[in-house]
Amino acid sequence: MADFDYIIVGAGTAGSTLAARLTEDSSCRVLVLEAGGSDRNLWLKLPVGYYKSIYNDRYSRLYRTETDVGINGRRMDCPRGRVIGGSSSINGLIYIRGQHQDFDDWALQGADGWDYNSVLPHFRTLENYAGEPSQYRGNLGPLHVSDLRNRNSACDAWMAAARASGLPLNQDFNAETTFGIGSYQLTLNGRFRDSAATAFLKPAISRPNLTVNLHANVTALHFEGNRVRGVKYLHRGEERQAMADCEVILCGGAVQTPQLLQLSGIGPEKLLQRHGITVRYASPEVGENLQDHIQMRTIVELSRRGVSLNDHVRNPLRLAKMGLEWLLDASGPLTVGAGQVGGALCTRHADGDRPDLQLFVMPLSVDKPGKPLHKFPGFTTSFWQCHPESRGSIHINSTNPLQDPSIQMNYLSAQRDREVTVEGLKMVRDIYRQPAFRSEWTREIIPGDGCNSDEEMLQAIRENATTVYHLVGTCRMGRDSNAVVDPKLRVLGVEGLRVVDASVMPRITSANTNAATYMIAEKAASMIRAATDTTNHQGEFSHATT
Repeated sequence: MADFDYIIVGAGTAGSTLAARLTEDSSCRVLVLEAGGSDRNLWLKLPVGYYKSIYNDRYSRLYRTETDVGINGRRMDCPRGRVIGGSSSINGLIYIRGQHQDFDDWALQGADGWDYNSVLPHFRTLENYAGEPSQYRGNLGPLHVSDLRNRNSACDAWMAAARASGLPLNQDFNAETTFGIGSYQLTLNGRFRDSAATAFLKPAISRPNLTVNLHANVTALHFEGNRVRGVKYLHRGEERQAMADCEVILCGGAVQTPQLLQLSGIGPEKLLQRHGITVRYASPEVGENLQDHIQMRTIVELSRRGVSLNDHVRNPLRLAKMGLEWLLDASGPLTVGAGQVGGALCTRHADGDRPDLQLFVMPLSVDKPGKPLHKFPGFTTSFWQCHPESRGSIHINSTNPLQDPSIQMNYLSAQRDREVTVEGLKMVRDIYRQPAFRSEWTREIIPGDGCNSDEEMLQAIRENATTVYHLVGTCRMGRDSNAVVDPKLRVLGVEGLRVVDASVMPRITSANTNAATYMIAEKAASMIRAATDTTNHQGEFSHATT
């Protein structure tokens, strides 16, 4: 027998969750291999610390896309978490599942058993929500979810303006609908970030049936015939191999999972042949179907000093007050994530009453996380199209597993994406100009007063829009022959191999993707354990892939 039953590649959102759930069965031996290191750093604990950590190469793999005509020939930075907890340790903490129809769409595209009613129990099981109980929410799970703990008068004025524009108040975006405006929920446990590492992996780390190796870069899958039996990896420069009795489970995310599959001979035939890789299984969509939300940040300069966080960070007394609020009450600006308030709305291009635009509002302004806040009192409303139609790809550049693959996003390549985004800019400006908010600001910084026609607005979007770090879809699940994994997340064409991460999403969720990734791992653990229980009842513990 091998040393382990399951080998999990990656200790990110999905990998940490899956490892914790599988090892609840004391007879199940699990090895987790994570390329990054420990999360013992204050910036990874402090909620607002994502501004410091997301572009820090100690905790993030700093991928860059190829040049993209859709964004005026720019290359987009695409950081992915390289630390236990993965991107859940460096993201903006927003916890929002997405629209009910998002998951119904998955089922319609062949992901049987992934409709909203089927995934809701898994969302509820993983959550420990501190707000009002309801049939939609869970309050006994490992992951702590908290309502907003900071008030800002400019955000309150923006909310009043949004309501005046016709948007209803929504008390919980994770309940009946995402439509309307309200405050965002965050993955907070007390005054600290709650990540997949702190909520799932660390509480399980003392179990004797769980082994976690950090700084371990998986370089290849090990096959015996058509079955994956283990992995090869580099651990602090030393070549090693590990074997699994049941399965190898890839949790590397939308970039690294398809890269490893392609390097192992599972992928588009012509791509593999071009790099001299023996084709084990010609799977044409490995690395295809890449999706992301692209956001446009609009910035205005507030008319009053002392309201924007741009001012607060330059005022020693304000900084001291923020520190005390965080330390004594676990509240205030240091507990915020990537958005304080916002919501979902329908442009004229929306499909019925289903929102096609997501908004995030912050009483600050900055060029990008990690850069200093602007010196003027800035205020930002970011928005993105909920259901982009543009598709990109992940392709290996060589047979070197440590070399970054080619990431081609093709942002705004679909006509509908351009139309919805331009319409979104018009609607955001309409909220700014409502009487409840118009007196709060003096001038529009981005895109600026000279941007008025549709052509000018689209050009401003191409020049300024940025990723929201929501890369998904490159190992699409479905029941058709071109799908990469089946609805039980088993890789088609080989045995003993599963994918459990955001790459399996057939279509991107309408809002932030982290909550849905937790759910994917939670549901995957249930499926794997159910299969294991079945084989145990049959008198044998092996190959839990039925």
